Amino acid sequence: MHEWAAEVTVDEVLARRLIGEQFPELALGSLRLLGEGWDTTVWLVDEEWVFRFPRRSYPVPGLENEIAYLPRLGPVLPLPIPNPTLVGRPSPEFRWPFYGAPFLRGRELADAALDDAARGALARPLAEFLRTLHAVELEGELPVDPVRRADMSFRVPRTVERLEELERLGLWTAPPLVGDLLESARELPAPEPTATCHGDLHLRHLLVDRDGRPSAVIDWIDLSRNDPGVDLVLYWSSLPPESRSAFLEAYGPLSDEQLLRGRVLAVFLCGTLAVWGHHEGVENVKREAVDSLERTVAAMPSG
Repeated sequence: MHEWAAEVTVDEVLARRLIGEQFPELALGSLRLLGEGWDTTVWLVDEEWVFRFPRRSYPVPGLENEIAYLPRLGPVLPLPIPNPTLVGRPSPEFRWPFYGAPFLRGRELADAALDDAARGALARPLAEFLRTLHAVELEGELPVDPVRRADMSFRVPRTVERLEELERLGLWTAPPLVGDLLESARELPAPEPTATCHGDLHLRHLLVDRDGRPSAVIDWIDLSRNDPGVDLVLYWSSLPPESRSAFLEAYGPLSDEQLLRGRVLAVFLCGTLAVWGHHEGVENVKREAVDSLERTVAAMPSG
């Protein structure tokens, strides 16, 4: 059984029943499966409402944090994020909470097939989004690095395992540089949770419009108090190396330690998405993830 296997799958019949019983004001004329990931099954209702249902118990606290914090975060951020509006209660038929949010339009990077110029144009808006997010002070207590994304004593061994899996499956072989990065990361001190972070900002969670401009940031289950480096995955994996300087100009200073944490996490998450795409037959995600690994290990041109 794969690590992303569902404990409960909300199919169309169950989704229609749960939504209809708790939100009778919705017409429920159409119901379309929008996506399935590791943590949630997502249904689009009447092309207007996106309902997220947990697939297993593990992400439920994160979903509850989305419900509690995203309505407060949304108004202060420069890109749209989900706004949990219709909150479903646990019931005998489905033991976890779920929610509906207004549909945010856009395409995943794997579907958009952007060229390098369009990818480079993402640098400044992405940096401005993260600069704003990382400065937000939310009332309440966010979890601190809940899945140990910034803790290199945990993340480096997990990355080594993922790299071995990638090679075993014939998906990607890491160049020597990656070994050097991992050895350097092993020496990093404990991370400092100084910022409000998305926590899982990879290639499936930034949406772009038809012109390739950022249109939304989704899936906030790993919202946390954390080291800013955990949100630098797209800096390494989706921006062409020559556009990274534009990101840094717009974001502001980042330490070498923060950049290294982000780079190791980019290798881990892109490798994970490549493995997931391979096993689930999602070829565009697998292809984008492997290309993202190549960008992550590419050096910025000198001069």
